[in-house]
Amino acid sequence: MDLLRRRLREAGMPVAAVTATTGGVVARGGVVRFADGSSLFAKTLPDPVPGLFETEADGLRALRDLGGATVPDVYAVTPALLILARLFPRPAADAFWERLGRMLAALHLSTRDAAAGRFGWHRDGFLGRMRQENGWDVDGHRFFAERRVLRWLAEPEVEAALSPADRAAVERCCAALPELVPVSAPVLTHGDLWTENVLATADGAPAVIDPAVSFGWAENDLAMLWCSPRPPESGRCFDAYEELAPPPPGWRDRMRLLYVRELLSTIAHGDDTWGAAAMLREITAPFRTSLR
Repeated sequence: MDLLRRRLREAGMPVAAVTATTGGVVARGGVVRFADGSSLFAKTLPDPVPGLFETEADGLRALRDLGGATVPDVYAVTPALLILARLFPRPAADAFWERLGRMLAALHLSTRDAAAGRFGWHRDGFLGRMRQENGWDVDGHRFFAERRVLRWLAEPEVEAALSPADRAAVERCCAALPELVPVSAPVLTHGDLWTENVLATADGAPAVIDPAVSFGWAENDLAMLWCSPRPPESGRCFDAYEELAPPPPGWRDRMRLLYVRELLSTIAHGDDTWGAAAMLREITAPFRTSLR
């Protein structure tokens, strides 16, 4: 928090107090209280990543302006500092998760034609603190394979964690995607929709933070939320989503397969303290054969 306070002062913010928040993996964040009694949320990085906060702010605006999602307003953004409207812990209620499912369905339905059949984004972004490759492609299977999965195999932490057999299984999994994932149109996706990126407004409505936006498969957002640790009441989110924007049949069976991207990203970031590599091996086991 000392670093955050210093950077707020350097930005000319009249800070009265800063209280640390929990849940962030990459940045250090806190609730900032000002002399007039108002409060905002701010976060910083010990070693700023050029373009990271600017890209995050752009992603928040895109989710709100293109897809109608509820996100925090952006108050200020610099290479070392992002200041947002304050959000609050989500309530433990079925109704909250149902509203989230409806908001997510509306985001995907309303942006189905926005990319004119192309997967990607107008600029590369970030997943965590590492670059997310967003080059345009008209082939969703190729885009997911190359930009969302295989790109991680060259990262040093991934190379160290995976054996040649592990890598081959991931590659075979990607080659089989056209047989495993139905063709679907690109929609605007949040891109990093795990449970810690779901918060609430002051009146208890769902809001999302920390996006890694691009036009991609709607099921990518579903998979991220489905596979991350979540409370029992979150099931209402998927029920509500399915009522409004039903995915192709068998979508629940594809959730862990699409989660492979997140597992590789976790390993690449050096954050595999809970068994991401083991889960990756389990999911890709059907594609494992002996190497000659």
